[in-house]
Amino acid sequence: MRAYRDFLPTAPEELGAFVGLKTVPSMDPFPKDYWGRRACAVISSYNGSAVEGEKVMAGLLNSVPSPIFNWMGAMPFPAMQGLFDPFFPKGLQWYWKGDFVKSLPDEAIDTHIAQAAKAPSELSLMHLYPIDGAVRRVPKEATAWNAREATWSMVIAGIDSDPKRADTLKTWGRAYWKAIHPFNLEGAYVNFMMDDEVEGRVQATYGENYKRLGSVKARYDPKNLFRVNQNILPSAS
Repeated sequence: MRAYRDFLPTAPEELGAFVGLKTVPSMDPFPKDYWGRRACAVISSYNGSAVEGEKVMAGLLNSVPSPIFNWMGAMPFPAMQGLFDPFFPKGLQWYWKGDFVKSLPDEAIDTHIAQAAKAPSELSLMHLYPIDGAVRRVPKEATAWNAREATWSMVIAGIDSDPKRADTLKTWGRAYWKAIHPFNLEGAYVNFMMDDEVEGRVQATYGENYKRLGSVKARYDPKNLFRVNQNILPSAS
């Protein structure tokens, strides 16, 4: 994670690379000797040739031990989009917690690793998705989303196929988030929030833009019909 953190600012915008703390799935095509073991994964895509992409990724791979497996290679965009579909069929139990993240100090990395080690299932995970490049070139007030100073969007996801483990997933996700949140910003990507988020999280997510969104809401949905979401309340302009 430290190598990834230090590498990312040097990477070209053609590279998208997120880091995750995960468990190696106990299934093919993963190496059987590593099934069920904790792992740090870097999942990347490069908008260019495979040769160029390998050169860019060498900047990271040359600074870390040899990975357990390295499946980099050219693939069609739809194949990349469906890469994780076999692992997450419909009907699973999910519990999400999110944050926007500006920096990733060593202490935060240690906290991530300690909490991820307690994951209650093989599918449970933590991902840090980079926020960079073009989003930094748009003014904060230009669109509803204003967390343009963030460096990552974090998600903690407790995932299991057994409905009886729903409370276990919540307990882990909440404890993980409570431990790491002091290192993070106040808001989060709304699709990484559950309906049990504390009051004020939505306002923190949109920051200074929340009031303007409330005015738009008051104009088009004054009775708050569309409320099964991370809700923005109607307000006077």
